Amino acid sequence: MLLNSFVLGSSTGFNGGDMIYQLIAFIILLLLLKKFAWGPLMGVMKQREDHIAGEIEAAEQSREEAKKLLEEQRSLLKEARTEAQGLIEGAKKQGDVQREEIIVAARAESERLKESAKLEIEQQKEKAVAAIREQVASLSVLIASKVIEKELSTEDQEKLINEYIQEAGEGR
Repeated sequence: MLLNSFVLGSSTGFNGGDMIYQLIAFIILLLLLKKFAWGPLMGVMKQREDHIAGEIEAAEQSREEAKKLLEEQRSLLKEARTEAQGLIEGAKKQGDVQREEIIVAARAESERLKESAKLEIEQQKEKAVAAIREQVASLSVLIASKVIEKELSTEDQEKLINEYIQEAGEGR
């Protein structure tokens, strides 16, 4: 019975024309949705997808660039440390060289002053010895003349003085 009412189009409501009409309206609705709603919606989604992909790519590029800059900074820092270490070593070596130069110059100056002092002492010693010789000679002549005056004549005394002066001159 149920089958009969479906096939016969009884009043239960199955109408083939309505169904075709509704099917055609549904298809038209789908086409209109596809053209006016689904197409623009998909376009917006595609734009959104492209925008997100671009942002991800830009972020990846930024990350790579930051990584590259970080490596460059590390390299520059290492180079700066090496250069600073080299400068410190150079300064130490230069300080050692200057210290040695100062020591050598001080020793040379000390030796020069020492030699100068020795030379001056020797000169002063020679002057003192010469002065003492002169005084000794004068005193010797004076003593000798006093001793000889009593025992020698004037002529013998003069002869003796001349000999003594000649001997004193050769002794210098």
